Amino acid sequence: MAELNLILLGPPGAGKGTQATNLTADFGLPHIATGDILRAAVAGETELGREAKRYMDAGDLVPDKVITGVILERVAEDDARDGFVLDGFPRTVDQADSLGKELEARERRLTGVLLIDTPDDVVIKRISGRRVSRKTGRIYHVDFDPPTHEGRCDVDGSELIQRDDDREETVRKRLVVYHEQTEPLIAYYEDLGLLRRFDGTRSPSEVHAHIRATIATLRLEDEL
Repeated sequence: MAELNLILLGPPGAGKGTQATNLTADFGLPHIATGDILRAAVAGETELGREAKRYMDAGDLVPDKVITGVILERVAEDDARDGFVLDGFPRTVDQADSLGKELEARERRLTGVLLIDTPDDVVIKRISGRRVSRKTGRIYHVDFDPPTHEGRCDVDGSELIQRDDDREETVRKRLVVYHEQTEPLIAYYEDLGLLRRFDGTRSPSEVHAHIRATIATLRLEDEL
């Protein structure tokens, strides 16, 4: 069976993490999130991890070459031999170009890029409505999953707070960065014939079903 090498693309709050979890359960693919992989490389004191740490300790951005190297180290591990799900990488066209060339040099290629297309107003409502219990860490949503008593956790009555990252002004800033840096990847992968679009306003289960059907089609095309 051919490798199933996937990239999840979309704005913050689109539901990429949920769908990555589904893909891991469905196909046994490792979920490779950039932040987690960088932290693991630093903790493991790999050569690239030590190099990344020097930039991080100095408060500088980790260069594309180092990030790509860390990702390639991860996808070379045994559990990613039959495929992987990249989440949060690539973020720019330069990173995408570098990733494609490096995978090709290793005689591997991407199967598809799954764009969970979600409008800004939906993203803002989803993220800014989140509330978190100070004690349990349980997450609620003021519209979609409210607590029984406003502002209080159902489990222990502890106060619910809004994290700084979830505040509307912060979400809007994150969206500006997404549109400027990451959104150009849509055209890039569309030109390569790899992009597949999914309606991020639908329920997670509906998006999941659509993704599964699309992957089945991609595998069939690959076998023809």
